[in-house]
Amino acid sequence: MAGDYRVEGTNAAAPFTLTAHRSEGMALLAMNWRTGRPPDDFVGFGIRYYPPNSTRYFHVTNRLSFQGVPDFGKRQPSTKAPIQKFRWVHFPSNADTPGAFRYIVTPMFMDADDKLHAGEAQEVAIALARETYPGMLDVTFTRGFVSSQAFVDKFEKDGPINTLLPATADEGLTFIPTHPKTAAALKWMGFEARRAVLEVLDEAIADPTATVRAVAYDLSEPGALSRMEQLGSRLRVIVDDSDAHGETTSGESQSAARLIASAGAANVKRQHMGNLQHNKTIVVSGPNLQRVVCGSTNFSWRGFFVQNNNAIVLTGASAVAPFAAAFEQYWVAGPTAFGKSASATWSDLGLAGVDAKVTFSPHSAGTAMLTSIADDIRTGTTSSLLYSLAFLYQTAGPVREAIALVTADPTIFVSGISDRAVGGIAVQTPNGNVAPVYPASLSNNVPAPFSKEPVGGGGIRMHHKFVVIDFDKPTARLYLGSYNFSGPADKENGENLLLITDRRIATSYAVEAVRLFDHYQFRLRQQSAGTATATLALRKPPRLPGEFPWFNGDYTNAHRIRDRELFA
Repeated sequence: MAGDYRVEGTNAAAPFTLTAHRSEGMALLAMNWRTGRPPDDFVGFGIRYYPPNSTRYFHVTNRLSFQGVPDFGKRQPSTKAPIQKFRWVHFPSNADTPGAFRYIVTPMFMDADDKLHAGEAQEVAIALARETYPGMLDVTFTRGFVSSQAFVDKFEKDGPINTLLPATADEGLTFIPTHPKTAAALKWMGFEARRAVLEVLDEAIADPTATVRAVAYDLSEPGALSRMEQLGSRLRVIVDDSDAHGETTSGESQSAARLIASAGAANVKRQHMGNLQHNKTIVVSGPNLQRVVCGSTNFSWRGFFVQNNNAIVLTGASAVAPFAAAFEQYWVAGPTAFGKSASATWSDLGLAGVDAKVTFSPHSAGTAMLTSIADDIRTGTTSSLLYSLAFLYQTAGPVREAIALVTADPTIFVSGISDRAVGGIAVQTPNGNVAPVYPASLSNNVPAPFSKEPVGGGGIRMHHKFVVIDFDKPTARLYLGSYNFSGPADKENGENLLLITDRRIATSYAVEAVRLFDHYQFRLRQQSAGTATATLALRKPPRLPGEFPWFNGDYTNAHRIRDRELFA
């Protein structure tokens, strides 16, 4: 399996290189011109692909096209409306199909009469089937694309967002969607993470010898709750009761009451540790089934369907053991005692061939992790730092300071996203690194050929908490979990934090970071286009003095040069 997360094209006659990076249900295609700059008449890349075991190819399409062409503004094959980027993240609709997807990438050129001509192509084949490491570890993501042109195209024309999602979390357990494409829309929005979480619960329900220990910060989504109810007394659950969660009308209080009825009062505990019980974990134990769910995905409508989230599913007794031990500590210990327990130190997950360990908060002064993470970011990053960090704007401290220092290093590629603007870290630093872009709201003036995107769902959209260090090196590693890289996450909240040193897994998260950055950066570009009469279009070759080709910035801007070279 080594190396199949990164595949290179082999056509030496093509004027560019092609590298495909595997992520979860998606592939990042990265291109780079072999020698010098492309000629000025190069207008982008055409991309088509063959699904596994298929003789029929499909085009990657582009909504942007050249002005004046027929059907301007409608999606067109990228051989007619080329991709004017040196990398592209592709989501095939059938990514679960076993076998390799074959991508053919062709450079497209435009002559003086505006006619397109194809150059020599590159080809790669890469498998995207769902499990990251089958039978051991599976990384999963939600799609998080309620605010996207894809959502508009697929679902919004058939019904507004309020026919798919409840207005508030407290209405989550009684809300019934009325959208005519509810099943398809929720499957698409929840992507792999929702399916993986529910599958683990379904497996536990089907095995009468399995017991389940769950910790939930948000718990207000009927699919997850109804499955927990079916477990009866085989379930023990801790539900957060901090702040609004403690109100009698909250989704969490409603869920706890229903679980008391199904599992018994002795098996349901409300808790907030020193501040929050912020874990989102499910631990399944039995003679036939050993599974763990952890990560950033809350068991709520927003967690599954609105936000960008991740969930990791671990398999095996060695992976279950530290999560089960932490659950027992949460059940009996307060925050002070927990911080001094073995659960507050690193525990190896015992995964064959994967260096992975976990620790749980709250930590004591002697077991605190925040400073050591910041030190690793600051002194251990040698080539690239990619991150997606909810609440970075409000988590002043050593990790944010470390990110700012690395961002200022002109030798390191940095790209990141936060849910808000972050003081102290410029959106565009003098050396060209970008950190962070964030999901700014679109105005009503969305330039053609794009449509206004829905703003329903409430709250933050980007909820990940992960940092990827040197994804392109043998030392590639990442920190992830429910942990928000803040003082409260370290010493007050109940949290899970994983450190994984593995290039395949790091690449999955690196691609997720890139696709989110690109998505929201383009939304900001839409916003900066100005009025509703503005139009975004592909650029033709320069034909007048002072004009530049579309790719000029990829060869003159320091950040974009590093970007082009790093991924290709």
